[in-house]
Formats: sequence, structure tokens, C-alpha cells
Amino acid sequence: MTLTSPAQTAAFQVLPLAKDLDENKVTPGVLGFVVFAVMGIAVWMLMKSMHRHMQKVDFEETPAGGAGDGNKPAASASPAPSSSATARDGKSSGPGV
Repeated sequence: MTLTSPAQTAAFQVLPLAKDLDENKVTPGVLGFVVFAVMGIAVWMLMKSMHRHMQKVDFEETPAGGAGDGNKPAASASPAPSSSATARDGKSSGPGV
């Protein structure tokens, strides 16, 4: 009769479970977790930065019906003068003209 300690008994019970693991199986391990965590932190920081930049944008939307306070958007006001109009006026601000 041999005396066995509780640690040896536990080791003998767990040992068959270790043999069930496939030795050819590849797992991401600690490096995979670190890379995934760093990517998650980077995305979080980028979203935080984007939120901060979006808060700085001053955007006022015109009403959906188009009947606002009478202010027209700059695009529908008057078109910019063409180059022929500036040539007739004799005023040119472009280089080499």
C-alpha cells in the first residue's frame, strides 16, 4: 500500500484532461490578446478625438420646408463673376493676368 498526497491525487485526475489538448492547435496566446487590446484602445482614443472635433463644428441646419428666416444659402445667392466679367471691368486679382 502506498500513501499518496492530495496533490498527487489531483494531478492524476487532471493529467488525462491535458492529454485531450491538441498539440498541433495554434492559439493567439498573450501576444494576440495584447495586440487586440492595443487596437481596441486605439479605436477608443480615435473615437474620443473625433467626438471632441465634432463638438467644435458650428452647424445650423435650415428648416426642411425651405421657409426659413429669409436667409439664402451662399450657393444659391449669386454666382461668382466669370473671368470675362473681370476682364471687362479691368480688375483682376489673379497672378499673371
